[in-house]
Amino acid sequence: MAGANAAQMRHFLADTYLSFVYWTVLTSLGLCIWYFPLWHMGISGYEVALLSNISPVVLGVPCVRRVIRRHRAVAAILGLAGVAAYAIASPTQRLLAVALGSAGVSLSFGATLYTDKVQGTGRLERDIQAWEAGLLVSIAVRMLFQTNNPVWPAMNETNGGWNKTGLALGVLAVLDVVTRRSDAVAEVHEAKKHDLSPGTTKRQAAWVPAALGFGGLLFALHSMFSDSAIIGRWSWDGYPATGPQPVPWGGLVITALAAGFSVGHRADLATGMLWRGVGSAGAALITLVSGWPGFAGGLALGFYLGTVTRSILRAVALCPPGRTLFAGMLWYNILVLGHVWVVAYEFVPGGPLLRERTWLIVAATMLSLYSGVRAARSSLVSRPASAHDSPVARTHRHRARSVFWAAVVAGWAAMAVRLPAATRTPVPFHPEQRLITAAIWTVHFDLDNDMWLAENRIIEAVRDLQVDVMGFLESDTERIIMGGRDWTQRVAEELSYYVDYGPSPRKHTWGCAMISKFPIKKSTHHLLPSPVGELACAIHATLDVHGRDVDVIVSHNGQEENPLDRKLQTTELARIMRESQNPFIFTGYVVTKPHAKNYKILFDGGRMHDIDPTDSDRWCQYIGYRGVKRVGYARVSRGTITDTEIQVGKFAVPEPNEDISEWKPSYRRVNESHYAPEYHFPTIFRGKGVRGHFYHVFKEPRYFE
Repeated sequence: MAGANAAQMRHFLADTYLSFVYWTVLTSLGLCIWYFPLWHMGISGYEVALLSNISPVVLGVPCVRRVIRRHRAVAAILGLAGVAAYAIASPTQRLLAVALGSAGVSLSFGATLYTDKVQGTGRLERDIQAWEAGLLVSIAVRMLFQTNNPVWPAMNETNGGWNKTGLALGVLAVLDVVTRRSDAVAEVHEAKKHDLSPGTTKRQAAWVPAALGFGGLLFALHSMFSDSAIIGRWSWDGYPATGPQPVPWGGLVITALAAGFSVGHRADLATGMLWRGVGSAGAALITLVSGWPGFAGGLALGFYLGTVTRSILRAVALCPPGRTLFAGMLWYNILVLGHVWVVAYEFVPGGPLLRERTWLIVAATMLSLYSGVRAARSSLVSRPASAHDSPVARTHRHRARSVFWAAVVAGWAAMAVRLPAATRTPVPFHPEQRLITAAIWTVHFDLDNDMWLAENRIIEAVRDLQVDVMGFLESDTERIIMGGRDWTQRVAEELSYYVDYGPSPRKHTWGCAMISKFPIKKSTHHLLPSPVGELACAIHATLDVHGRDVDVIVSHNGQEENPLDRKLQTTELARIMRESQNPFIFTGYVVTKPHAKNYKILFDGGRMHDIDPTDSDRWCQYIGYRGVKRVGYARVSRGTITDTEIQVGKFAVPEPNEDISEWKPSYRRVNESHYAPEYHFPTIFRGKGVRGHFYHVFKEPRYFE
C-alpha cells in the first residue's frame, strides 16, 4: 500500500510539473509574440502564433483522438519545445518553437480532460487538481525569481534562466507518463466496489456555454493571477502608499487561489447564484477601486475563480472535445486581443471600439464565466454525493491539497527571503555634496533587441551610472503580452531603491515608472490629455532630497503623428511644473525639436530651464530643472537593450533655508577638473564604455559653471 501511495504521489508530481510547463508556455507565448509588433510599431503578422493554442480542435477527428489517447506523452513532448526554445538565438525561430510548445501543451491538456472523464475513478479530478497545482507552483517560482519564470524562452544563463534544469525536469516528467502502468482498470474496479458507476454521466453539459466558461476562466487566471504582483499593481495609486506592496503581500494572492482550489470539489456551493455575486463584487472592486479595497476585491475574485475551476473543467470534459476546446481557446484568444486593444487602440484595426475599456473586457470575462458555471451546475451537481466522498476522491484531494499548500508555503518563504531587500532603506550616492543624479530611459518593456529579458543589464547600467532618481518609460509589463511581470521589483531590491510603478495597468498606458534613493513623500499619477492617440502618462512626485522637498516629473508624451495630443500633453505638464513652489526636475519623453513650439511650451510655460539648450540633437527625451544647481549632463548609448539612449543630469540641491528661486543658470561649460571627484560622472563609460554603453553624441559628459 505504501509503495502504491508513493507511486501515485510521484505520478501526481510529474503531472503537476507538466502543468507547470503548461503555464510556463502559456505565459511566455504572448511575451514572445509581443517582440514583433513592438519593433514594427503595429500589427506584424506574427500575432497569428496566438492561434497555436487551438490545437485541441484535432480531438474532433476520431482517428487522431484515438492516437492521442493511446500515446498521451507525444503531446507532452511537443509541449517541451516551448521550454527548449531558449536554445534558439533567432527571435523568429524561437517564437515558432514556443508556438509548437503552445500547441503541444494545449493538446495534452485537452486530451487529458477527454481521456480521464470516467466517473468514480477520480482520474479527472486528479488531472484538474494537477493543473491547478501547476499554476500555484508557477506563481511560487515567480515569487522567488522576482516575478520572472526562470524557464521562459526569453531567459537564458546570462539573465538568470534555469532553462536546462527546467527542461531536464520536463523530460523526467514525460518519462514518468510513458513508463507508468495504466491503472484505469484497477480504478474502475475500485469504483464498482464503492457502488460508483464507472460509466459517463447521462446528462452532458451544453458545449457552447461550457466552452465560453473555459475561455473566460483561462483568461481570468492568466491575466490577473499568473503572477502574485498583478492585482497589487492593478490597485496601486502612488504614495503615500494606500495599497499593498508586492513584497510581502503577494503571498495573499497565492493563498487566496489555493484556498479556492481546496474547496473546489463543492460544486453545489461553487456554482450557486449567491456565490456568483461574490465573484462579481470582487471583479468590480479590482477593476474600479484603488488601494486595499481594490486589492481585497482581487483576492475575493481569486478565491472565487479557484472554487469554480474544477466545476467548469468537469463540464468541459463532458462535452465533445474538439469543438468545445476549439471554441473555448478561441474565446480566450478574443479576450486576450481585447486585453491588448484597450491600450494599443492607436495601432490596431477597430481600436477606438475598445479604447480604455478594461471594464468591458472584465465584464465579458465574468459573463462567460457565469455561462460556464451554469453549464457546470446543470450537469454536475446532480451527481451522487458518494462521487465526492469516495475513498478514491478523498485520497486524491488530500494529495492535491498537500501540494497546493506546499506551494503556498514556498511562496511565503520566497517573500520572507526577499523582504529584507524590499524594505531596506536606500542611501543616496553623495549626501555630503547634496547631489541628486536624475536620469530618463525608455526601456522598451524590458525586452531587448534579441528578445531576451534585459533587467540584468538595466540593473548594471543604473548601478554604474550611480543614479539617485530614474524614470523608466514603456515600463508597464503587467499584461499578458509582456509576460504579466513586474521587473521594477528586481531593480529596486537589488540596487536598494524606492519604486513607484506608475499608473496601474487598468489605466491603459504603456507605463512610466520611477525609482528613487530619496523617500517619496507623495506621488500623483496623471493621465495626460490624449484625445486622438495613445494615452500618455506622467508621475509627479515630491521627494525628500537631503532634507528639502524636490519635485520630479517622469512623463511619456504621445507620438509624432498626433500633434494635438502632444501640444495638450506638454501644456498640462507645464501647468503642473509652473504651479509647484518646490525645486523641480523634469525627465520626460516630449517628441519635439529643441526650441520648437512644444519645447517652448514645456520650458517657458513651466518656468523651467533646459539642461543644455545648445544640444540640438534631441527629439524624444529631455531633462529640465528649476531651483537646483545644474552640475553636468551626459548622454549614454543604449547598448542592445532598447532603441533609446539614457540621458543623465547631475544637480546640487540648496540647503533647506536657501532660496535660489531667482537664480539664473550659467551655460558656460567648464572642464571636469572644475569639480571635485564626487561630482564627476563615472569614467567607466568613457571611450568604448562597457556592455555597449558609452558616452555618445558629445563623446564625454558636459559640465557647467
